[in-house]
Amino acid sequence: MLIWIALAGVVMVLGALWYLSLFGPLYPSMVFATIGGVFVSTLLGCGLFAAAFLSDKSGHDQVVTDATRDQDDKPD
Repeated sequence: MLIWIALAGVVMVLGALWYLSLFGPLYPSMVFATIGGVFVSTLLGCGLFAAAFLSDKSGHDQVVTDATRDQDDKPD
């Protein structure tokens, strides 16, 4: 899964650089900032979604739901 996420990040960076090249020259500082910003943002977003789905499939979310449901059922 990590390889697919990294590949998606590379594709997004290439797309962003291509889009920026349509409007003017690409300076080194612009290229490095785009690579860093787009790649890290893509990895972070995909990684958090993957963690949420894996947490749900492993059953950890159900344990928390059951624990809070038990607290809500108790009288004050």
